[in-house]
Amino acid sequence: MANAGTKPPSRAEHVGSLPRPERLLEAREAYRAGKLAGPALAALEDECIREAVAMQERVGIGAITDGEFRKTGWREFLFEKCDGFAKEPGEAAFDFTTFEGTKWAAQGEPKCVAPLKRRAPLSADDFAALKAMTRRPIKANLPTPSIAHFRGDVSFDHKVYPDRQAFFAALTAIMREEIADLARRGCTYLQMDEVPMAVLCDPRNQQRVRERGENPDGLIDTYIDAINQSIKERPAGMTVAVHLCRGNLGHGMADGGYEPVADRMFNLLHVDGFFLEYDTPRAGDFAPLRFVPRDKSIVLGLVSTKMNALEDKSALKRRLDEAGRFVPLERLAVSPQCGFASTEMGNPISAEMQEAKLRLVVELARETWDTA
Repeated sequence: MANAGTKPPSRAEHVGSLPRPERLLEAREAYRAGKLAGPALAALEDECIREAVAMQERVGIGAITDGEFRKTGWREFLFEKCDGFAKEPGEAAFDFTTFEGTKWAAQGEPKCVAPLKRRAPLSADDFAALKAMTRRPIKANLPTPSIAHFRGDVSFDHKVYPDRQAFFAALTAIMREEIADLARRGCTYLQMDEVPMAVLCDPRNQQRVRERGENPDGLIDTYIDAINQSIKERPAGMTVAVHLCRGNLGHGMADGGYEPVADRMFNLLHVDGFFLEYDTPRAGDFAPLRFVPRDKSIVLGLVSTKMNALEDKSALKRRLDEAGRFVPLERLAVSPQCGFASTEMGNPISAEMQEAKLRLVVELARETWDTA
């Protein structure tokens, strides 16, 4: 666990994405319409990222990100920067449920229709640009390979890849190539965002997977192996943490604690730590943390990026005490449960509330551990 001069994660973290400024959204629309040149868009991205960096430095958050301002979403850049995926989105694998109870289907992931190839850096260029903007610790973000398989084995053309093993071999090769590029540019902290494994904690989603003819337990094993294969060549000095997410809208795509995956996930994944959602009851209780081995850290996502109200600090401290029954406080940290803008449109939270929530995370960390 990071204190001064030690490895990340820090006591006060955030997942990464931040709401895009309106002028950046307008500029991106103009670029797509052919009304704004690429260099002009890049210059505005730089300007907006510098403002986001200044905000994070002002708040005192542990690891700085670029807010994912150059990306259209947390996963889309994988499909946009690799050859082999269809241009059209696929059907949604699972439905979102809003806080009001309405079911809503997001666009699904595109199908793999040709051999996969990393055409351009996924995050390495963005990381290098951010590195030049701050002297504070920074981190890079990548999706885990499982997101390309969210819809199951229909996610790839079996004439291209005859089976799941071959498909994941291609995906993990792309990840290793990207991680090597990040390492060459000085990246020592990587966060990988994992959704399917968290969604499969829900017994209803497990049943949906069975109904499509697949074994949910087998998928979890596959997704764990895919992360391990992706990071197996990382340099010794690179910290890797996995962020678990059930969907960053309303109640998301799943209800249910981490119990179905906890033992395997915490003990078989060759990573240094985990970012876990714990902002609402849908994430279950802290009991699955009993499986966390002594060499891994847990960042508790106690603050919500989906609700435009500031949490009560004393209630958060009680939650930390509850978690401390299963993992010692010295191996815990705090953060929001997800990013503030998993897609470029972002969550309905004002910039002022976003900064207040990050400041709350930092205050909570300093009052608990005397450091952020």
